[in-house]
Formats: sequence, structure tokens, C-alpha cells
Amino acid sequence: MAQSTVATYARVRLAAVGTALVVAMAPAGAEPWPQWRGPQLNGISSERNLPLTWSSRDNVAWKLAMPERSGATPIVWGDLVFVSVGDGPNLSLWAVDRSRGVARWTRPLGGGNRRMMKQQMSSPSPVTDGRTVWVMTGTGILKAFDYSGRELWTRDLQADYGRFGLQWGYASSPLLVNGAGESGGALFVQVLHGMHTDDPSYLLRIAGATGKTVWRVERPTRARFESPDAYTTPTVLRHNGALEIVVTGGDAATGHDPATGRELWRATGLNPQNDGSYRIVASPIAFGDLVYAPTRERPLLALRAGGRGDISATHVAWSFNNGPDVPTPVTDGRYFYSINDRGIMYCLDARTGKTVYGPQRLRSATYSGSPVLADGRLYVTDEDGVTTVVKAGPAFEKLAENDLEDYTLSSPAIADGQIFIRTASFLYAIGTRRP
Repeated sequence: MAQSTVATYARVRLAAVGTALVVAMAPAGAEPWPQWRGPQLNGISSERNLPLTWSSRDNVAWKLAMPERSGATPIVWGDLVFVSVGDGPNLSLWAVDRSRGVARWTRPLGGGNRRMMKQQMSSPSPVTDGRTVWVMTGTGILKAFDYSGRELWTRDLQADYGRFGLQWGYASSPLLVNGAGESGGALFVQVLHGMHTDDPSYLLRIAGATGKTVWRVERPTRARFESPDAYTTPTVLRHNGALEIVVTGGDAATGHDPATGRELWRATGLNPQNDGSYRIVASPIAFGDLVYAPTRERPLLALRAGGRGDISATHVAWSFNNGPDVPTPVTDGRYFYSINDRGIMYCLDARTGKTVYGPQRLRSATYSGSPVLADGRLYVTDEDGVTTVVKAGPAFEKLAENDLEDYTLSSPAIADGQIFIRTASFLYAIGTRRP
């Protein structure tokens, strides 16, 4: 991206209000999608006038052939779309020219790609701040590139800290936090495992500019068999002017001091029956003074911020026993939307957990991608490549079903008036880019 284009976007910064990251831009209405769950880390975009209907042929600005399926979500900033790609045994990062729909450059991320059930080693999504893009692979390779494709640094986390021991391979995306007292931002990387290792789970803070480890803290768990494994991505809670890094997995939700990694609080109760197969896939969300912690459908816990130590008995605002397994929910602070793997949708009061509507069935399919909320609508993509558009608010209303006719695991991304959806065969840019 040209420097003048970069300058049109303000850097991702921490908001004085809200609980997560927001993005401030100079052009009105323009917003990038810099991380897996978007600019606010909660699946919400402030974009308006987005496409409502499309197909594999209609309302498509361009589509770019992909070599294989992947759960990694496209990351969008300015003139570039970044995708993590597996192709046979090889892994790479593609920087796609947003205007033309062609790869501007590709960079190797090493070998060792393999498919493990639905996912493969390109599952972690990249992150960017508009100047640098960071990408992690399921093999433990973590690299940084500038926007011309020049490699800035590389790490091999398995070489540094031991082999990953998850049942279905590593799939967590890195979390990028700017404004955390570090030039170039801070990357937070979790490794929560235990099914195939006796090594401890841990959380890392890595300097975005240099790739050096700032701290590494172990994250203990009493979970057994597969339950220590987590495929979640950390999030940020902002409360009383301070930041906390929120991690879920290993039968617990924890909050950590971003400066030291010290565990500030812990909530157990994510696996009340001590089930040995309670690996967690859906990621935590922070909004206002609540943290939402999904598990393997039941229970989903809403935790009040501000606690210290063991908050299991003191800070549970509400719980819900019909949560998702794989898709991460989305909330605007008023309504909390949850779609499970079978397409059963609930809308809850985000503060109380009271059911507003549901269960409502979306089209019969398997759902792995996470819903996004924008323009007064929820966009929910199933594994058949059909995106169901539902009106946001207290009454269920299905607005459209849009079929790309291809297997799809990743979640939609939204930027500058367009929707980006990655299927097994193509990366689609849907709609017209807002100038």
C-alpha cells in the first residue's frame, strides 16, 4: 500500500469507551477489517449500505481462485486483502490487490501443512495495523511482513517452546493490540493444549516490531483428556481505564495483565460435568463490562468485569445452555446473537441473558463460520456457502439467502462497503467498494 493510502487511515487505537479495539479513519464511513473478529474484536462493523443479495455470478466485484479450503478469514486494509493459504504441503501468505482481485505478492510460510478434520495449518487468520501484517500458522511459524512483502522477522514457536499437543491441530489467531505501551503493537498468542502433550499451556506477549518475546506465562488447568485444548482467539477487555487480555479454554476463562501476563482473575464452571471432550472452539467476546465465554454449547457464561482471583461464584451475570460449539456469537451490547452448528439461532438480552427470541432455525446446514453484525443485519455463512442475512433487533426476520455454491469454513469480513467471503475454491469481493 502506498504511504499516502496508509495515511488516510488512522492507526488502530484503544477507545476510551467500550471494551475492545476500535478503528478511527479519516474518510467517513470507511473501515478496515484488521483482525479475525474485525476492528472492534467482536464481529461488528460500522459500515452502512452493504450488499443484501448476491450469488456466485451476481453482485461480485471479483473472485480469486484459492488452492484449498481454509478456516482463515480474509483481512482487509486499504488496497490489500491478506489471506493465509495452504496448498498441498506448503503454506503461504497472499497479499491480494483489492482493485484487481489478483495476488500482488505471495510469501512462503514453510511446509508441514496437513488436513485435520475440517481444518488445516492455514487456519489462523493474519492481523494488520495498516503498515505491517503478521501471520501465524498451525505449525507454529509466526512472521511479520511490511506492505511491500519484505520479511521483517520470523519465529518458530514449536522450536522455542515445544510441540503443540492439540487433538485437531493449532488454529488460534494472534491478537494484535496497539496502544499497549509498545511501538509496533503487541501480539498476544495463546497455546492451550493437553490432549497429546504433558507440556503446560501458555500465553505469550510478542513485540510486534521485533518479534521478541516480552513475556511468557503458563496457564494452568485441571482439565483432562481433550478438554485442555482450545481453538479460541484471545480478546481485550477494557474496564475502569485498564486493559485485560481474556483467554478461554481448559475449562476456564481468565483475565491477564497485558504488561506482565499475570493472571488477574479466573472463572471455572465452563465444564461443570468434568467432561473429558470439552475442547473449546468459539472465542470469548468482551463488550462494556461483560465478558461472554462460550464453551461446547453449555454453559455459555456472561461474566461481570472487575473481579480478582476466583470469580466463579461472584461474577457470573447469567448463563445459557443453548450456546454454540464452533461459531463465535456477536453482540452490540443490547442484543446477544448466538447461532449453533446446526443453524439454531437465539437472540438474548445481552445484559440479563433473557431470551428475546429463539430457537429460530436458519436453513438446514452445518455452520462453522461466525456471524458478523453490520448495517442493521447479521450475516451468517454456512458450510454450503450460503450466507443468510437476518435483520438485527428483537424480532426474527430473514432478509435474504445468498448462495456461493461452494464449501465454506471461514467467516465474512467487511470493509469499505464490500463483503469478503472465502470459500474452498475462491476468495470473493462482493459489492462495490466505497470511494
